[in-house]
Amino acid sequence: MDSTDLGDLWDRISGTQPAPEQWLVVVTATVALIAVVPNVLWRVSRNTITIAHEGGHGLIALVTGRRLQGIRLHSDTSGLTVSRGRPTGIGMILTVAAGYTAPPLLGLGGAWLLSSGRITLLLWVATALLAVMLVMIRNVYGALTVIFTGSAFLLVSWLASPDVQSLFAYTAVWFLLLGGVRPAFELQSKRRHGGAPDSDADQLSRLTDVPAALWLFLFHAVSLCSLIGGGRWLLGL
Repeated sequence: MDSTDLGDLWDRISGTQPAPEQWLVVVTATVALIAVVPNVLWRVSRNTITIAHEGGHGLIALVTGRRLQGIRLHSDTSGLTVSRGRPTGIGMILTVAAGYTAPPLLGLGGAWLLSSGRITLLLWVATALLAVMLVMIRNVYGALTVIFTGSAFLLVSWLASPDVQSLFAYTAVWFLLLGGVRPAFELQSKRRHGGAPDSDADQLSRLTDVPAALWLFLFHAVSLCSLIGGGRWLLGL
């Protein structure tokens, strides 16, 4: 690939594309909501949220200087990220806190990119992040899940028309924003019934001496504020 081809590729990635009409943005939000609300669909679509959740743990572990050992994604939509380093301290706290906050914050970042017309860039960034995450996956189901998700983004970004790219990107970002809200409520329900004794909120409570309920409140606040802010960007309000 010569410099001209590289320049054309960069122009394609970094260029801006027109946003879809607002009624189509509402349609993409509706499609994402349908994937989140019914339990039968959520049991499948939640895998994508788990990718973002565990990816958040992994990314912040690396940023804070911890040694990332690997990530596992399971068919029950649970996941596990293992890192090595100090068992306490700010690095560990941020790593644990990143899980539930990652999907809505990624959705918020995606909404910002879409609001500035960077549709193709968003698709390529998502593909790159999934490719990096694939290197750290340590089980077959997790690898297949990441490969399937990454392939969808790659194929749409490379082969689809601008209109299809736009609809796909908006649906994906809406899904992160809407799907990022439900896990915190699920965790709250499990804890209310005595489940999930080693949840992220409980781990954070042990690390900080701050009640797990306050960490749950943080997860709710981040997800709901991201949904409101990201939704406004996507709708052009």
